[in-house]
Amino acid sequence: MIHPERLRILRTSHGTTESGPVLYWVNRDRRVHDNWALAHAQQQALERKVPLRVVFCLVPTFEQASLRQYHFMLHGLEEFARDLAALHIPCDVLLGTPADVLPAYVAQHDASLLVTDFEPLKIKRAWLADVLAATHISMHLVDAHNIVPCWHASPKQEFGAYTLRPKLTRLLPTFLHEVPAIVAHPFLATPAAAPVDANALLATVRVRTDVAPVDWIVPGEKAARRHGTAFLQRLHRYGTERNDPTLQAQSDLSPYFHFGQLAPLRMALDVNRMVADDPDVATSAASFLEELIIRRELSDNYTHYNDAYDRFEGFPAWAQTSLNEHRHDVRDHVYAHDVWEAARTHDPLWNAAQRQLVRTGKMHGYMRMYWAKKILEWTASPEEAQAIAIALNDTYELDGRDPNGYAGIAWSIGGVHDRAWFERPVYGKIRYMNANGCASKFNVKTYIARYDTYADPGADGLSGRLDL
Repeated sequence: MIHPERLRILRTSHGTTESGPVLYWVNRDRRVHDNWALAHAQQQALERKVPLRVVFCLVPTFEQASLRQYHFMLHGLEEFARDLAALHIPCDVLLGTPADVLPAYVAQHDASLLVTDFEPLKIKRAWLADVLAATHISMHLVDAHNIVPCWHASPKQEFGAYTLRPKLTRLLPTFLHEVPAIVAHPFLATPAAAPVDANALLATVRVRTDVAPVDWIVPGEKAARRHGTAFLQRLHRYGTERNDPTLQAQSDLSPYFHFGQLAPLRMALDVNRMVADDPDVATSAASFLEELIIRRELSDNYTHYNDAYDRFEGFPAWAQTSLNEHRHDVRDHVYAHDVWEAARTHDPLWNAAQRQLVRTGKMHGYMRMYWAKKILEWTASPEEAQAIAIALNDTYELDGRDPNGYAGIAWSIGGVHDRAWFERPVYGKIRYMNANGCASKFNVKTYIARYDTYADPGADGLSGRLDL
């Protein structure tokens, strides 16, 4: 059923029961459909003829996290649990870090196997290591997020899209296919799980409550599928209009991908079917698949193999050298974090981008590049610029703390996945952007007017980046 390269057997324990339930410790992939980790867990449970349970560990706080993100995550989780219950698969939510709450849960249910999904960020890898150290249960790790499993696509950090693209292209025929459907589980688990109440769980978290949820996007797997279908209806515009932030040409799917409510695999399969039926969309489809597969999986590669993905030391050597040589260049402006956050710089275009982020929880992909590069230009050091960009991203973006966010900021500020350009003050050899360049590509005045104030978020928040 599952390709062996999608699976990593972390431990095989011969001292645990074989008659206990299989547990799926869900982290990244909170959906019933198109979920290789859940499918593998059910296959293992069916072969053993034992119950299947799903467990989620709700960590009450994250650095720079906000109510906006927890609201989206937990309301999606509530739907996920209901859908699982309809298939006789209970879903339990444990309050606390995995190392603190999961070992006792494993022991309580006398589980025979723990399956979990792959996530490349350091904190998630640390959780996995802690649970491994605190338990003796057999454990399987499944990459249910990437179309080509991250560890199989490449054994090392890639220089850029140009080095990863041929590897992924060669492997796509092996991995780009449907995931078996989850069936009603015939071996019933006891005890039953309590219903997941998103609002009750929200009352337990400790995050910034001044960053409110947004209403232009609905959380959950069903809404994600509807959103993806709606995007396919305008896919023909993507190739020519995606870089214009005044138009609604991008997919706005990144929150669903980030919270695991929609599989990138599903969108790739649907786009390929659409091209087969309508070759006229092939150019736009190719552009979208480049972002969906190559660029997104490049971000996972970067964060998986480079532990300094959120620090200056994670930049390529040429970029570190160049930025160091220009470390003491005179800046035209130097702003502190609170000025950036409040969108009070001298630059109306930058302020508009920040306001879009604050109001909608999204920022158009083209503007994200400009936004991050100007933070580099108008802060005292590249380290401070990176820290400010990450903090704002992780507080306000619906998909904060995502590999694409870290990779995108590292590209803009530190030349990751890019090459050296013509040298200039402050930037050194990092690629430069300015407002005049933006004006040559789209109507800057229209964009600024749209986000002139923080008030009335409204449906215009729909413009946004794909995932990078």
